Amino acid sequence: MKAIAIRMHGGLDVLRLEDLPDPEASAGRVVVRVKAVALNHLDIFVREGWAGLKLAFPHVLGADVAGVVEAIGPGVKGVAPGDEVVVNPGVSCGRCRACLSGDDVMCREYSILGEHVSGGYAQKVGVPSQNVVPKPKNLSFDEAACVPLVFLTAWHALVARAGLRAGETVLVHAAGSGVGSAGIQIAKLLGATVIATAGSDAKCERARRLGADHAVNYSRQDFLTEVRRITGKRGVDVLFEHVGKATWEKSLLALARGGRLVTVGATTGYDPPTDLRHVFYRSLSILGSTMGSKGELFDVLALVEQGKLKPVLDRVLPLAEAGAAQKLLEDRAQFGKIVLNP
Repeated sequence: MKAIAIRMHGGLDVLRLEDLPDPEASAGRVVVRVKAVALNHLDIFVREGWAGLKLAFPHVLGADVAGVVEAIGPGVKGVAPGDEVVVNPGVSCGRCRACLSGDDVMCREYSILGEHVSGGYAQKVGVPSQNVVPKPKNLSFDEAACVPLVFLTAWHALVARAGLRAGETVLVHAAGSGVGSAGIQIAKLLGATVIATAGSDAKCERARRLGADHAVNYSRQDFLTEVRRITGKRGVDVLFEHVGKATWEKSLLALARGGRLVTVGATTGYDPPTDLRHVFYRSLSILGSTMGSKGELFDVLALVEQGKLKPVLDRVLPLAEAGAAQKLLEDRAQFGKIVLNP
């Protein structure tokens, strides 16, 4: 099969179109013919590498896959060749207490497709059978690939971790990102007042169309000043943080007393300074969140099929242009998701 693989960490030049062996449908697993794979910043981080990340090279990136089941292994039930599916990127053991309690993100063996195990920048991908779910009928493959990682991440963070409630105010950073565009929609669906940040007036307008009540252009406005103005100096109840170092200090200051900051990423850096006096004196909660459970993806996809949540597709490129696609993501030149077609 054709695949974009890396054989070392590095820049865009380490992305190579190669011929790799087809995955096999071994016991309990299925092979999916990839129709579309969406990019995430995670792909860039894995390509560049970090201390402690150990991969088996050649490694294939890509967490967000939509496609058609091509083959099933022994013991697989409820899935058949020809099924149109979305792949849940979270892989867990399926037998520990966390997995059997529906909290598979806490599994000691938890991994993410394309990060710890080879993913979907390929014509085919092999995954455990419990990781494929029916594709929403109202979505194309390109649209469906935009859903799994970012909507699952935003849903788990805002619903399960932060407990966002109707009537509360939430700040969502980076509206043009995949997870930001998902967060805006989920927060609005929950009945919150949404303040979004973005790097241009055009992206701010797109954020409003997604449901944001207020949009702040951080390239020419200070988001902390704007949050205080919009909330009458009170601050927000919940802050959806995934930018990291560049926004962290002001994000904490943007919270109301008793506010909750939930973080799902650190795109601009993982080691920001934190003034603990603001945390304890104002009774702030800092919550970490990674992905979401397999069960939560069913909740998300049901809302997508009902049209209450909508994937945000920026553009589609051929698989061979994975490098150009990642460069667009690095430059923040997109709004929503970039998709590759094998």
